[in-house]
Formats: sequence, C-alpha cells, structure tokens
Amino acid sequence: MSSPATQLAVAPDGTPAFEGTLYIGGQWRAASASRPVLNPADGSEICQVDEASADDVRDAVAAARRTFDAGEWSATPVSERSAILNRVADLLQANRSQIARIETLDTGKTLRESEIDVDDVTSVFRYYAALALGDPGRLVDAGDPAVVSRVVHEPVGVCVAIGPWNYPLLQISWKVAPALAAGCTVVIKPSEVTPLTTVILAGLLEDAGVPAGVANLLLGSGAVVGAGLVASEDVDLVSFTGGLDTGRTIMRTAADTVKKVALELGGKNPHIVFADADREAALDAALTGVFLHAGQVCSAGTRLLLEDSLHDEFVAELVRRAELIRVGPGLDPSSEMPPLVSAEHLAKVEGYVALGLQEGAKLLTGGARLSADQAGYFYRPTVFAGCSREMRIVQEETFGPIVTVERFSSEDEAVFLGNDTRYGLAGGVWTSDRARAHRVAGRLRHGTVWINEFGPYLPQAEWGGFKLSGTGRELGPSGLAEYREAKHLYENTAPSAQHWFSGGASA
Repeated sequence: MSSPATQLAVAPDGTPAFEGTLYIGGQWRAASASRPVLNPADGSEICQVDEASADDVRDAVAAARRTFDAGEWSATPVSERSAILNRVADLLQANRSQIARIETLDTGKTLRESEIDVDDVTSVFRYYAALALGDPGRLVDAGDPAVVSRVVHEPVGVCVAIGPWNYPLLQISWKVAPALAAGCTVVIKPSEVTPLTTVILAGLLEDAGVPAGVANLLLGSGAVVGAGLVASEDVDLVSFTGGLDTGRTIMRTAADTVKKVALELGGKNPHIVFADADREAALDAALTGVFLHAGQVCSAGTRLLLEDSLHDEFVAELVRRAELIRVGPGLDPSSEMPPLVSAEHLAKVEGYVALGLQEGAKLLTGGARLSADQAGYFYRPTVFAGCSREMRIVQEETFGPIVTVERFSSEDEAVFLGNDTRYGLAGGVWTSDRARAHRVAGRLRHGTVWINEFGPYLPQAEWGGFKLSGTGRELGPSGLAEYREAKHLYENTAPSAQHWFSGGASA
C-alpha cells in the first residue's frame, strides 16, 4: 500500500481516504475491523480507519524490537538521523495547508490554530535534529592519569508513544522527535478519537527516510492497543499524555516489567491577577487562556484568581468579552472558538456546569449549548463567579470552556490558592511589580509559570508537571534525556595487578 503522505486530499471534498492506516515493519496494512472518525462540527463521518488487534500489537512491538536489536537505527550516524528529522520538518511545511485542514476536520479546532500546530511541530523536529548533534558525552576526572572515564548516552530501546485527542499532531511530535533523535524505535498510538494527522505523520516519517521498523503506527482503543503495548516485556519505555486515571493504570501495569514511564496528566491551572497588572493584557490572556480550543487544553487557565480591588470590574469585562466570542466550525474563517471534540465530551462538560450550579457557583454567562438543534458539539463560553476552593468545579479538570473566578486579598492567599490543587502543570501571574512576580512564581508548585503572559511554550524549554500532573519532562534537553540511558565507560590504560588477596600473587 502507498504511504498516506501521498493521499492527503484525494477525496473530492478534500477529506482523507486512506488505503490502510496501520504501519508495521515498514508496511502499510489494513485490519479486519475499522472505526469511524467523526467531525465535531457536525457529527458527520470523515472517514474510516483501521482498528488494530492484539496480533497487530504483537507484530508492531516485534518489528520495533527486532529493528532496535539489529542496531540499524541506533548505529546510524547522528548526522544522518538529524538530516532525516529535518526532512520531516520540510515535508510538514510542504504539506502545511492540507495537514492543518485535516487536523481541523478531526479535532474541530480553528484552522488558524491547526496551522500554528503544524508550525510548532516543525519547530520540534528541527530542535531535536539540532540537539542530537551536540552531545559528545562527558569526561569524568577519576583522579588517576591512567584512567579514562566517560559517561555516554545510548537509546533506551523500544518506546511507546501514546498521544491525546486534543493536540494529536503536536503532542505526539514531542515524543517521536526526541525518541528518533536518540536512536530509539517507536510504536505510536494516537487517540482513537482524533487519529488522522498522526497517520499523516507516519507517512511523512516514511517519506523522509526513516527505515522500516523504526517507526510503527497502531490505531485503536486503549483497552486493546494501549494496554497491550504497556504490558509488553519487549517495550522499554512508555510516554503517555492524557487523563489521570489512565496514567495511574499505565504506572501499575508498567511496574510489572519495570519499564520507564513518562506521564503528562493534565492540570487545574491557576491564573493569578493582581490589581496592579496591565488589565487590558491580563483580560485578553484570561480569555485566551480558557477559551482557546474551547478549553480543551491541559494547561488552560480555568481557575482565575483575582485580587479583591479589581475583581468586580475585571469580571464584568470578562463576561462582556466572553459573550462576543464567535463560536463556530473550525473551517469557518470567522470562528474564534470551535466545538468540543465529541458528544461524550460535551455531556461531560454539561455535567460540570450542572455541578457548579448545584455547588452554589454563580453562572454569569454561558452554561448551555450554542443551539439545541445544532448537529455539532458547540458550547457557549461559560463564566462562574462566587467560587470557592471547596467546590469540585474549582478542583477538577473540566477540560471545557468553563472558567471559575475566586478572590484573594493578599500575596500569601494568592499563592495558597494557586497551590491548592492536586495538579501542578502550569500557572500564570500578572503584576507590574517584578519582585512580587518572581516571589509568587518561585512559590507556585507548577512545572511552568508564566509572568505577565499565559500559554506559550518553547521546544527548547522543559514541559511537565508537579504532583498529579505527571512524571518526567518533555521538550528541552530533558525531553531528549527521557529517551536515553547513561552509561559509564571506565578504561584503565595502564592496568596492573592489585594483589588484593594474598594468594593471588605469583610465587
């Protein structure tokens, strides 16, 4: 079968039409079962993709294991691996508009955001292509001129990359690019809800020259595909981005084979605004921080903490602007906020709104579907005020266009509330007092803290969380280190007998 990279828009309506969506050992294959992929904007079927079986899982792991043990990829000069990653980046840009369109069809997000995602994925591949070239290892002073002691880095081995449904292309790249740069082989499993651009990426890897067996792709459910991959004795590392409950299950299962695990499990992210902040910029960031991609962002600023003296004015303007947000299909250029990803997720968000009302939070705007008779999964931007730290809607990750507003009266209270969460992924601080900004940022127990900003990330800077937000880091040098093992090489250039035991000396 031909690579899906050559089938980006073969259907008359521009939707993908794949011949086979499993990629195992350098071969595209179909499966006996398939699954429909739905468009969140109207609930229609985009296409069918193959559903991997337990046998497919074993085949993919075996291909990755066999290829890694043969050493073809890990022994490939780093300069060649780097060149291939750069070719992937080139192909992403050459097909940018088509890939972005498919990402929007699949996830529902606005086309503008999908285009940014493709650019960000391109940057990730280029970053790791360059980073892989600059690691000669390090010399260790052994205190003996006859000893040459070096620490070198080798690939972990067979890695499983399991991605989420909200940023399928972007977040799978955070795993695949460093794994390939390190010399690992990978088995990629996207979310069954939004798999399409990951299929495209697998085709681009093939077209860029990644050898057969190095990158393998499986589609299907977590119960069959994910569980089989995590339990396999031939897998050396699992990197997962997704929900807390699934992350816990992965950790328990991985413990049986003592494999490495890296987890990014979401957050409940405080967005702290002091009275001396630039209010226009803070308001704009508060809106973007929670309503971008309809709040389906692990680092969304869904917990807004406002100093008493600016609370009323800030909330009034936040509500006014939220009501002006244009909710609509991602392919509509006028849309600013897209639908939720699925009917199931829409029901979950509705459940949290009902819970907030039950808990006594004051609904200021939103709290309903865009239209009762609309086919897509659209929900209005929703603002709750009068919230308190005891409410579940304040503590739990709603993963939708819902912001809860709390008040604080002092710096210490702001820090306390900002840390009053079982998660620790990200947070933001707004103030014109730089000393206070850095004091607060230093005291917040979150993996990323933005000061007078909210949301951006850099491929060069580590991403990950404290507490229940996960383990390990993606991006930055640490993102590459996750896929490497350190090995100490100790060489004695002038060996001599030590005669530790008296019977060992020659007569």
